[in-house]
Amino acid sequence: MGDTQTVPDFAEEFGRGAASFAELDEPLWNPISTAAVARSRPQFDEHVLDACCGDGASALPTAELVGVGGLVDAVDLAEPLIAIARERADDRMPQLHLHVADVTTWEPAGYDLVQCVLGILFLPDVAAGTRHLIERARPGGRVAVTVWARGALEPLPDLLVRALPDGAASDLDLEDLTKPTVESAETPGTLALWLTERGLVDVRAEQVQRRLEPTPELAWRLVRGTGLQAIVSGLDDGELERVRERFLATLAEDGVTSVDVSTLIAVGRRPEVE
Repeated sequence: MGDTQTVPDFAEEFGRGAASFAELDEPLWNPISTAAVARSRPQFDEHVLDACCGDGASALPTAELVGVGGLVDAVDLAEPLIAIARERADDRMPQLHLHVADVTTWEPAGYDLVQCVLGILFLPDVAAGTRHLIERARPGGRVAVTVWARGALEPLPDLLVRALPDGAASDLDLEDLTKPTVESAETPGTLALWLTERGLVDVRAEQVQRRLEPTPELAWRLVRGTGLQAIVSGLDDGELERVRERFLATLAEDGVTSVDVSTLIAVGRRPEVE
């Protein structure tokens, strides 16, 4: 069921953290995906492309909604995450097709719905990759994109950078690594405009506000299971443990009681005639 292609280094690294990623399903990925699917509104018998599907948090409920007469192509570069999704789906969803593949070169098109939940930021060229996803929808088909809102994951990025070994931060592009949002698309209005410029029409976007209480265990899971992992990816086990200790100590010292995990969800249509 599905294809396997060569996985770039960044996807291999993200895949190695599949267990940490999956540990965030209940507190983070499932609520975000539920909100996204509620707005993309998959229908019975529809054909759907779920791009950058991760471990299936949005693909599995979408497959349930389209039913056995529909089809969901769920695509991700990280084979370990696809393996988790495949295990969860088991044999009860023949309409769900899981693929280890690069969505930026995905050729099938004509989908009733194309959705991408927190995935476009990982595309090598975000604008071009998003345009490619839009072109996978049929004329008149829906495209739904979920991204982090402005301020998402704060204040964790700053705390994590402060916990790095002396000199480690100088080797990182911290502006990119500590900013999980899509540049120039950080509010509902700017995201809608950005997607309109990529080729969608009738785009509606909204912010879904949510916060988490960062217990020490959850705070470190957020580091290891989100894009924040890139900040500590070059550390050995001993350095990583020391960073964890300093990070959690700073979290307590600063009295951090909540982490912003708000998202922006936009839904538009591919024009009938371009």
